[in-house]
Amino acid sequence: MKKWQFWLGALISVFFIWLSLRGLRLNDFWGAVQKANYIWLVPGIAVYFIGVWVRAWRWHYLLRPIKNIPTKNMFPITTIGYMGNNIYPARAGEVLRAVILKRKEGVPISASLATIIVERIFDGVVMLAFVFVNLPELAKLTSASGFVGNIQQAAIYGSGIFIGALITFLLAAMFPHTTMKVGLWLIYRFIPQRFQTRIVSLTTKFLDGLASLRSPLNVLMVFLTSTFIWLLETGKYWFVMHAFNFNVSFFALMLMNGIVNLATTIPSAPGYIGTFDAPGIAVLTAYGVDQATAAGYTLTLHVALWLPITLLGAYYMAREGLKWDDSLRNETIE
Repeated sequence: MKKWQFWLGALISVFFIWLSLRGLRLNDFWGAVQKANYIWLVPGIAVYFIGVWVRAWRWHYLLRPIKNIPTKNMFPITTIGYMGNNIYPARAGEVLRAVILKRKEGVPISASLATIIVERIFDGVVMLAFVFVNLPELAKLTSASGFVGNIQQAAIYGSGIFIGALITFLLAAMFPHTTMKVGLWLIYRFIPQRFQTRIVSLTTKFLDGLASLRSPLNVLMVFLTSTFIWLLETGKYWFVMHAFNFNVSFFALMLMNGIVNLATTIPSAPGYIGTFDAPGIAVLTAYGVDQATAAGYTLTLHVALWLPITLLGAYYMAREGLKWDDSLRNETIE
């Protein structure tokens, strides 16, 4: 609570909440929420958990060169990680699942973190693809949506970042010896001597975590799996939409999915408060959905995305007898 990063994230969330609420008539908002048919959340949540299982399979696939761990063993750890992202700041869930994977399967944290970073890069590329597929339609909407109006420029910058990161990781994976030589030169030149041995060990294991990217077939498989994951999540958006009194195309929901998930990379309070909601409402209002309905839908969707995975992750964490305490945070990286 005392760290400046937490308070910065909280301030950013407050700003985005203000963006979400300005001009909103609360009576109309509550009316939209009360009239919703929440039975549609059931198939939406079911589809979402299919996507979580596919995420666990993708992680299993990325880790195969290090250790072949069954997907059924990866699923609880995956849910714990997403629970951690939802309730702890700074996406601590990513480190949490790497630590738990080390405890349960003996996979070095630095190697599993490499696979987790690869997941996030592919997720970012797919999100940007969702945005770019809909750019022609988005261009027709920006005049009526001030918040979304800058998304085209943001998508271009984001593409440079994610595609640049992807190329860097692919090159590091395909040329591990050259990458290690460059890494050693940097370590011995810029890292104090007392830390060099540890950093070299971490770098070696991190590169081991990229081994799955050495095969073009594996890269294609991870990309296709990532696309399938996010199409399933868009399916949840579609099911939840039917609980409310509006209708937009599946492609519009793909665009919303891409924009809100790219926005959640902005530092915020735990649970992506505000950074998920403001752009989601803005996209829907750009499509002509009234603000109260857009806000009710986006809030309901946010809760439906946050609550089930958080409860399941907390259950698995309790079942393992784990707590996010100093002993877990200070787990030694080998």
